[in-house]
Amino acid sequence: MKLIRRFLAFIFLCILCAGCFIGYRGYERYRQVLETESLQEKVAEIKNNPSYTTLDHLPQIYLDAVVAVEDKRFYKHPGIDPISIARAIKNDIQAWELIEGGSTITQQLAKNLYFNQERSITRKAAEGFMALKIEREYSKKEILELYVNSIYFGGGYYCIADASRGYYGKEPAEMTDYESTMLAGIPNAPSVYAPDVNPDLAHSRQQKVLQSMINQKYITQEESSRIANAGETAF
Repeated sequence: MKLIRRFLAFIFLCILCAGCFIGYRGYERYRQVLETESLQEKVAEIKNNPSYTTLDHLPQIYLDAVVAVEDKRFYKHPGIDPISIARAIKNDIQAWELIEGGSTITQQLAKNLYFNQERSITRKAAEGFMALKIEREYSKKEILELYVNSIYFGGGYYCIADASRGYYGKEPAEMTDYESTMLAGIPNAPSVYAPDVNPDLAHSRQQKVLQSMINQKYITQEESSRIANAGETAF
């Protein structure tokens, strides 16, 4: 028993040391990118886009759908979500590769602002530090607004307004419930879920969005059915 306890203590110490090292390297990278360009400057770049759309010009159902499917605890966490991270670590260990990151909307915004698509633990750590900074300096509404104006929707569309105009030929405020929930699901994998390229896969992803909204009590099962049925001839 004493030998087992020593072995477990050694394993714990190794994990602790590895965590400290990763955290240190991530913080270094976080500081480096901030020295290159401040957070305020990065945010200003997004807002200077002629297609930038404020939340009051977006359908509420679209915003609810984004939160439900991307980060259901968005309004409760401080930028990182320990529950999602623990789930992601478990899945990564089971798969023996980095397949899931447990990213919040704020972390995704941090990645869009400063980091590339590289899959590494160091980048995830830097992303986490940046997410905490974003949450300290901006409100949840501002973060959500910046997020939907900086994500990729496929088809060369890098914000919600361009996606709405490109896929549906209308301004974001004019989107139907069907169109809103469809677009909410695309950024997870734009090349896969683009509705004009893979309509069947896009519809399947939309079903997941609607189910997430039901689970989070944004809509009822009856409302979900109505929304899904309304798009039978959309594409």
